[in-house]
Amino acid sequence: MATPNLKIENLHVEIEGTEIIKGFDLEMNGGEIHAIMGPNGTGKSTLASAVMGHPKYEITKGTITLDGEDVLDMEVDERARAGLFLAMQYPSEVSGVTNSDFMRSAINAKRGEGNEIQLMKFIRQMDEKMNMLEIDESFSQRYLNEGFSGGEKKRNEILQLLMMEPKIAILDEIDSGLDIDALKVVSKGVNDMKSPDFGCLIITHYQRLLNYITPDKVHVMMQGRIVKSGGAELAQRLENEGYEWIKEELGIENERVGEPQE
Repeated sequence: MATPNLKIENLHVEIEGTEIIKGFDLEMNGGEIHAIMGPNGTGKSTLASAVMGHPKYEITKGTITLDGEDVLDMEVDERARAGLFLAMQYPSEVSGVTNSDFMRSAINAKRGEGNEIQLMKFIRQMDEKMNMLEIDESFSQRYLNEGFSGGEKKRNEILQLLMMEPKIAILDEIDSGLDIDALKVVSKGVNDMKSPDFGCLIITHYQRLLNYITPDKVHVMMQGRIVKSGGAELAQRLENEGYEWIKEELGIENERVGEPQE
């Protein structure tokens, strides 16, 4: 299997006529973990939704390719089948559909007709992954995210990641609302996935997640684009000093998008 490659070039994204992403560039490969950090309102979650094809976001310029294939020509389900995965910041609740049924249907949709996963193999894999994530076995028969705590929803997103085995995963604030024990468990799931066949893009506000998942590259996002990149040490400096030094260094007064720039 060739090493996965995600390339985003000069991406511009609007929502209801307001430009949010303003010339975003990023390339990442399998075996790499990238982190995007930045203050609130700088376009991070918009980027994740746009890459996965959320209909609310209009891409007005730029390209996104996965292994050289044009992602923007794909519907949302086609992007997932091609190997993209999004762990959402606020996962939806789906009443009447169990976790187990949802997971198996998603895996079979990706595998294609005639190549469905055998039931016993699926059960063994799901039990193994839930055990690793310290999830109770009753979890599989609960309705998807219904009545879940914030931490349970985030663990469930990582369970889906482990079961789906995508090429490239985007984790949108997967650490939000997690206590330290849950954070360690979620991080273990991501670290166990790391291989030349898997790349991960983590969107986060905080250094604390990166204490457990060491990124190969850290990018700072302001004004709808990457304004600074570095190694794991950049995240540590942001933890210690905040973002003001970057704004001063680059002459940025207003880092947010969707507002007039001062």
